[in-house]
Amino acid sequence: MAGPETAHFPLAGSLMMGLGLGGFVDGILFHQILQWHHMATSAGFPPTSLANLAFNTLLDGLFHAGTWVLTFAGLLLVWQGAQRGSWSLAPFLGALLMGFGIFNLVEGVVDHFLLGLHHVNETVPPAQWIYWDVGFLAWGAAMLAAGYPLYRRR
Repeated sequence: MAGPETAHFPLAGSLMMGLGLGGFVDGILFHQILQWHHMATSAGFPPTSLANLAFNTLLDGLFHAGTWVLTFAGLLLVWQGAQRGSWSLAPFLGALLMGFGIFNLVEGVVDHFLLGLHHVNETVPPAQWIYWDVGFLAWGAAMLAAGYPLYRRR
C-alpha cells in the first residue's frame, strides 16, 4: 500500500522522461554516432544522395525535438511531485526504465515492422535486419520487465 509520501508519485512524468531518454539514446547512438540508420532510410530515402541525407537529417532533428519536449515535460511533472514530497528514487528509476522500454517496444513495432521506415542496423545485409530489430524489441522488453519491480518498491 502506498503511503502519503508516494500516494501521488509522478508516474506519468517519470514514464515521459524514460520515453524521451529512450528516444535520445536511439537518435544519438544509432542515427548520429553509429550512423546505422536515419528516420526514413528504408522508406525510399536511403542516405545515398545529399537530398535524401538532408531530408533524413531534418526528420532526425524533428524526432529529437519531440524527445526533448517529452523529457522536459516529464522533468516538470517529476519536479512537481518532488515538491509535494511524493518522489522517491526506486520508483523513479523503475518508471524511467519502463518508459525507455516502452519507447523501444513502440518505436520498434511501429517504425521497424509496421511502417518499415528504418531498421536498427542497416549497415548489415538486409537479411540480417530482422535480428537487430528483434534484439531491439527484446532489449525494450527487458528494460520494461526490470523497471516494473523497481517502480513497485515504494
